[in-house]
Order: sequence, then C-alpha cells, then structure tokens
Amino acid sequence: MAIPFNKRVFAVMTLILVLLLAACSSSESSGGSDSSSGEKVKIAMITSEGGLGDRSYNDSGNEGLKKASDELGAEVKVVEPQDVSEGEKYLTQLAQSGFDLVITLDLGHEKVLKEIAPQYPDTQFAIFNTVVEGDNITSVLFHEHEGSFLAGALAALVTQDESVNNLNGEKVISFVGGVDSPGINKFLVGYEEGAKHIDPETKVIVGYSNSFSDPSKGKEITLSQIEQKADVIYQVAGATGEGVIDGAKTKDVFAIGVDSDQDYIAEGNVLTSVMKRVDVAVFELSKAAQGGSYESIIELGLKENGVQLSEMKFTKDMINPDHIAKVEEIKEQIINGEIEVTDVTKQ
Repeated sequence: MAIPFNKRVFAVMTLILVLLLAACSSSESSGGSDSSSGEKVKIAMITSEGGLGDRSYNDSGNEGLKKASDELGAEVKVVEPQDVSEGEKYLTQLAQSGFDLVITLDLGHEKVLKEIAPQYPDTQFAIFNTVVEGDNITSVLFHEHEGSFLAGALAALVTQDESVNNLNGEKVISFVGGVDSPGINKFLVGYEEGAKHIDPETKVIVGYSNSFSDPSKGKEITLSQIEQKADVIYQVAGATGEGVIDGAKTKDVFAIGVDSDQDYIAEGNVLTSVMKRVDVAVFELSKAAQGGSYESIIELGLKENGVQLSEMKFTKDMINPDHIAKVEEIKEQIINGEIEVTDVTKQ
C-alpha cells in the first residue's frame, strides 16, 4: 500500500532533524579547554628581581615564553615585580585573570605560593629553584652545581696557564654572588669543588653584592678581586653580573657568565657561561599546560642538558685544547656518577 505524500514528507523532515541534532551533539562534546578546541592556553610568568633585560636568568625564561607563543600559539604575559614582596599580589591577580599556568622565577615567592595555590585549584603554578608541595604546583630544579663544577675546573686550568695572554699564572680565581644564600652558594660550592678537583691549592676569593641589579657594585667587587690576583671571575648576580663582566673587560682578564650564553657581552673576556636552560624549562611547562598534564618536580642537570657550558665561541681558540678535553672528560664522569658534586640546598 502506498504511503501518502504528506506522511512521506513528515518522515523525511523527522530524519533531517534527528541528523542535525546528532551533529550538534557531536560538535558540543568536542569542546573544552584543551588545545584541540581551538582555545589558546594562557601562560603568565613573573620574573625575579632585576626583571627583563638582565641578559641572563629572566631573559632566558622570556625566550621560552616567546617560543610558547610562536610555536604553540599560547597567550602569554610577563610581570616584572619591583620587589619580592609583590609576589602575593601578582600570583593572586594572574590566577584570578584565568591563566592556565602561572610561572614564578623567584624562589622568594615560595611561602606565598604555598598559601595561594590551594585557593585556585584550576590554575597550575610553577616555581623555579625550590620545592613547594601542592596538588597544582610544579617545582623546577636545576643542577647548577654540576655546571659550576665544570666552570671551576676550567677556571683552575686556565688561571695557571701562562700561555694565555694577560693571566698572571697565579692559582687564584674568584666568585661574585648576588646574595649569601643556599641558592647562590649552590653555584659557589660547585665552582670551588671543580677548581680543587684540578688543583687543591687553587684559591677562590668570594664576594657578595647584596643586589641583583647593581652593575657598579659588581664592577667594584671585581676590580678588588683582580687586585688580589684573581684573573677568572665567576658571577652569579643577575644584572649585577654585567658589572663583573665589565670589570673583567677593563683589566683584560676573564669573567664567567651565568644562566644564559653571555659570551657575546665582552667577546674574548667571557671565558665561558654556565647556561641554565630556563628557556627549555619554560617551554616544556608550556607544552604541559597545552596538554593539561603536569609533573610535581622537574630536575634538569648535565645528563638532561638542563645545564651546560657555552660553546666558547670567542675564547675556544685562546685556550689549550687539552684543557677543554679535560673538562669534557669531567662532564662525562659527573653524568656517569663517577664524580659527585655537592648540592648545598639538600644538606
């Protein structure tokens, strides 16, 4: 028996409606906050003292953030506090603004982060150079002591090599830190151990600027250390370190850079740089934010290429190849566990 025309039309219209509803349902189920929905992941970074322009730690972090913007399409923001006490304000503001990931490069925010993070469970926080426990906190640690050991070994080899122009042949090197703290002394102790691994008689002069943003103070300390026969000076002092490098250039001796490749700042007077790949860590955190999966602790050392010496683009030809080969040998010994470097932050 034939179906009446009006009933056939009704049946067809009903089928179309069912298909449309199914399509809408499918479209809605694919939504959410992950990257596949087309929504940009939002990432904010709070710098440490000194802010951007330090050509070191903060700038390295910013490079990682730029990469997240360029390659992941992330929406990014950088905040530069004038003082560590502003950490609570900015951590709170950024969480309230809906950022998926809030990174602080200042370990001085440790206490306030522990208090703030539980209040914003939908925001992931990350802090560098210290461990803060929490369900939505990632702690990023670098084995700076390992890279510093290599720098100390190289410094001890070079300082007594009279074939290098303008070095005095004395077994004296030095260190300039931003503050006297476990975080800074982690670099110092590694540097000292590396130097004395080469020659136990190596003397290491130590000074602190008590600031990460005072280049003139850094230069003053450096010139004083040079007067005491130091001719390789390792600086771990943020923007203050620019003054250390300037002092080394003034007297035509060697500085050692930190955190990023600072060799270009004074070509031929920055022996090498102990690179802490903050940029790599920030980018890896950004990828985790896009995927929505985080680790509680990330540790990066020589083995993970999280710390390394620079390529010595401007000084390699000035240095005895045997010295460089020795440092490479020591690097492998650290990676293989044959040499253990003290981490004062874990004592």
